[in-house]
Amino acid sequence: MVTSKVSSTLPAEKLSIDEQIVPFKGCSRLRTYNPKKPKKWGYKIFVLSDIDGLIYNFKIYTGSINPVPGQPDVKASGNIVLKLLQPIPRGVWHKVYFDNWFNSPLLHVALWKQGFCSLGTVRLNRVSGCSMPSDTQMKKSGRGTSVIQVAEMDDVELRVVKWHDNRGVTLLSNFAALEPQNTVKRWDSKRKKRIDIVCPSIVMIYNKFMGGVDLLDSLLPLYRISLRSKKWYHKLLWHFMDMLLIQAWLLYIRDFDLTDAPRKAKLPLLMFKLEVANCLLQKGKSIGTKRGRPSVDVEELYKEKAKRGPTVKIPAKPIRTDKYDHFPDFGEKKGRCKNPG
Repeated sequence: MVTSKVSSTLPAEKLSIDEQIVPFKGCSRLRTYNPKKPKKWGYKIFVLSDIDGLIYNFKIYTGSINPVPGQPDVKASGNIVLKLLQPIPRGVWHKVYFDNWFNSPLLHVALWKQGFCSLGTVRLNRVSGCSMPSDTQMKKSGRGTSVIQVAEMDDVELRVVKWHDNRGVTLLSNFAALEPQNTVKRWDSKRKKRIDIVCPSIVMIYNKFMGGVDLLDSLLPLYRISLRSKKWYHKLLWHFMDMLLIQAWLLYIRDFDLTDAPRKAKLPLLMFKLEVANCLLQKGKSIGTKRGRPSVDVEELYKEKAKRGPTVKIPAKPIRTDKYDHFPDFGEKKGRCKNPG
């Protein structure tokens, strides 16, 4: 249900895979610890999303990761990537980004043979036979130093790049490399100013397209459903409800930007959630038809009034026409009715 609407659309070209933590400190064998996440204790979910935070697939970590039937075994972390990419069409050459927890040469070979380009940070102990200079050696050459090694594995060309900034970072890809190199701004603590350092293309591509799940993680805590419960699965249920609302809001923002509506009419996440809540509260109320001639279209009159000057937002149509719980609101300030006319 979380991914049904997004999955019905054409997947984006750039996709990223990352871990997500559902905060939970109770007793459960599914609870994990990740010191690199804002909420370190909780349920682990592997998420496939695009750069805008739209989710195409996800999998709850249960402790056992089996190979995907009909696909090569690329070890536990790599098998998760293959499982998450199952709904994505093959041979379209989508670009997939992930971190060093998932990455290995076997995974890149398997993805290339299925029609995926891939890129990610990598742990050097997973790349056998690849000798790279240490961070101490690269530090002597200065910030912006990079080294590349190219090898062929099962007829697939793989590139390993190590780049030194404040410390060394190593990336592995089946399509990206050093060139074209660019410059990035960094702070020099000795000179007390910002300087330009050389940055390989593979690093800039990874930094640009890897943040889809992180964007989703930044939206989830803003207005999270927080209810106390002794049932361990309630946390997951409320988390998925939050994910549904954020997915709906992201789709609303995407469609809104394609219209000519003024930017001030765009609903922020909080107001969007309140509108959804109001409509759900009124669901099931009887709406009778009025006798006599049809009434004037309020939406059209409201748009005309908005062209003439400032207006106050009117309730959604399902709420206005439900004939339920409508009472006058008495106020101390004098003002014109917010309804058109």
